[in-house]
Amino acid sequence: MIRLSTVALAAVTLLTASSAMAAEFEVKMLNKSPDGQVMAFDPPFLRVQPGDTVRFVPTDKGHDAESIPGMVPDGATPFKGQISQEVSVKFDKPGLYGYRCVPHFGMGMVGLIAVGGDTSNLEAARQAKMPPIATKRMAVLLDQAAQSKTAESGATGAAR
Repeated sequence: MIRLSTVALAAVTLLTASSAMAAEFEVKMLNKSPDGQVMAFDPPFLRVQPGDTVRFVPTDKGHDAESIPGMVPDGATPFKGQISQEVSVKFDKPGLYGYRCVPHFGMGMVGLIAVGGDTSNLEAARQAKMPPIATKRMAVLLDQAAQSKTAESGATGAAR
């Protein structure tokens, strides 16, 4: 009986510890970003770890956040928020997640979340169909994800 209690206590401790290590991030949905971009997420690019949560906050009303078809890792669950409603998304599967504000997608309101160091769906994400302004903004974000992955690889290689 003591052994079973010890095992149960160890399991609870491990679960609590892994939950405590998960972080929460906030992305604001704005009519105008701090750098002057209209219809924007702030920040537009975010790097998180598996198990972390991102809260999409409608700082300005009339926005939502939902994943862009073709821009989530294989096997990941797409997400969809409601207009003017906060939505929290826990990212468990590593990879790149492109997201948009549906009402302002044509105006280029897109963002990107890189989960873990995995950019294996980068080329698939580049092929996703989007309106011209959204495509242009997303290309910058995807380049940023690719560059930060390269920097990580370089730093890891240099440390060896």
